[in-house]
Amino acid sequence: MKDQKKSYRKFFSVLAAAAITTSISAPAAFASANTPSSMKTNIHNNNVKKAKKDKNYDLTIMHTNDTHAHIDNVARKLSAIKQVRAENPNSLLLDAGDVFTGTLYFNQFEGLADLEFMNLAGYDAMTFGNHEFDKGTATLANFIKSANFPFVSANVNFQKDSNLKDIFIDRVEKHPENGEIYNGMIKTLNGEKIGIFGLTTAETKDISSPGPGVEFENYIEEANQAVAALKEKGVNKIIALTHIGYNDGGGDNDLTLAKEVEGIDVIVGGHSHDKLDQPVVVEAGEEPTVIVQANEYNKYLGTLDIEFDKKGKVVDYSGKLIDLDQKVGTAYVIPDDPKAAQILETNYKPTIVEMQQTVIGKTTVDLIGGNPPARTGETNLGNLVTDGMLAKAKTINPETVIALQNGGGIRTSVAAGDITLAKVFEIMPFGNTLGIMKLTGAEIKEALEISVKDAPNAFGGFLQVSGLRFTYDSSKTLGQKVQSIDVKEDGANYVPIDPSKTYAVATNTFTAKGGDGYTVFAKAYSEGRVSEPGYVDWEIFTDYIGTQEGKTISPSVEGRIINLAN
Repeated sequence: MKDQKKSYRKFFSVLAAAAITTSISAPAAFASANTPSSMKTNIHNNNVKKAKKDKNYDLTIMHTNDTHAHIDNVARKLSAIKQVRAENPNSLLLDAGDVFTGTLYFNQFEGLADLEFMNLAGYDAMTFGNHEFDKGTATLANFIKSANFPFVSANVNFQKDSNLKDIFIDRVEKHPENGEIYNGMIKTLNGEKIGIFGLTTAETKDISSPGPGVEFENYIEEANQAVAALKEKGVNKIIALTHIGYNDGGGDNDLTLAKEVEGIDVIVGGHSHDKLDQPVVVEAGEEPTVIVQANEYNKYLGTLDIEFDKKGKVVDYSGKLIDLDQKVGTAYVIPDDPKAAQILETNYKPTIVEMQQTVIGKTTVDLIGGNPPARTGETNLGNLVTDGMLAKAKTINPETVIALQNGGGIRTSVAAGDITLAKVFEIMPFGNTLGIMKLTGAEIKEALEISVKDAPNAFGGFLQVSGLRFTYDSSKTLGQKVQSIDVKEDGANYVPIDPSKTYAVATNTFTAKGGDGYTVFAKAYSEGRVSEPGYVDWEIFTDYIGTQEGKTISPSVEGRIINLAN
């Protein structure tokens, strides 16, 4: 199998050398603790002496997830797809959901811009992310009906939804039609049947707008039924295309799926935006399950080369993420696909450039952010950002009482006057998404100690806060700087934090997964205490300003963060 892949591997070797590592950030620690280091070796060694090697079957899976309307680099993605496909005729191209919501391309074109490029690329199947329901099922129906590929989701029932019931077929389908929804489907490649079924996080009903006609069913039960239905049709190579998160704390995730459902060979995942540079293998049953996920925002094209024996068991695999934005000097390693580039520049980009000049509100005062202000102390912009984050989190989990934002994610200041969308993107250019953590008061104190560890010097992880105030003494010993913490438990009045009490705390998922050294948050994430509704920061900020009277703001410094050493 590996010799067969040399050509396109060589094509992307520059990418591998410069951009592909073996670290998986926060999920890596969890995976290494739960996956034997010898697993891949065992899969190899136990099957090296195969008497009928010619009966084995090689498959290449290209995969994307959580692209969220980021299509400025889509022409490079088309080039990468074409190259991989040209070298690997037994290939699939799959998307694990959340094409919708995240940039102005979605605000303007409601997914149809993304879809034109997905159709051009030749996707084989897609599952639904929670954000596919953000505009209700009428918008989603327009997207599905225009697709040149089918959709799969075994645990979402559309039979009572007026917009989707006519294109929903509640079964595993041997001959799927484009623009229709199935529990699962069979794709025949070079005479071999590949089964694909989908799963969508049940959190969707709480964090998006599916409407009363869409029902979310138990993902473990439905996965077992889908696997059984595929096996009844003679399929022994089964892919779960999921939007439930790698180790998400929302009640469903890929690690649990792999452990509890026998018969899944590959999980192509999404929702948690994990950058799995290497496939993760779970060996909990009779056969191993390989898990992949390709981060977010069209930054990568995931590739997985997988070898099955004649019984459909995974006996070999290799995978990596192709960095679509890597440069050598000023030139991109992957060139634009000419047709895709022409469509983007002609049909879509001019509208977006114009929209960026849209005024979304007005500030009567300078908004202070950037380095060092947002990284050394409370700022009025930090207060505004976290207030908006807290307001959004409360609509999802009304028990949320605190919001935290790393100062390094507030990149610049804004002069008094009109606020344009272009300026909002300068403030928060990373597209970080919302996460809601369950933390004890003691863990919150531990986090605040990390926040002020470098004080009074600048630190990108310095936390701006809402729903909370604290004092610290930068002259004190590391770990002993925080002197007091108060929380607005009722949303109005501050009371001292209770070290033993559990609080719902909003932040961005970069921080929630342990970014900027927040090991206390990474621990909570690994223990399944972080829910990821996924709303993007710039849109939360814009919507919050839109709720203010006259869309006019005058935030101030309120004494939320006080350095007693000053």
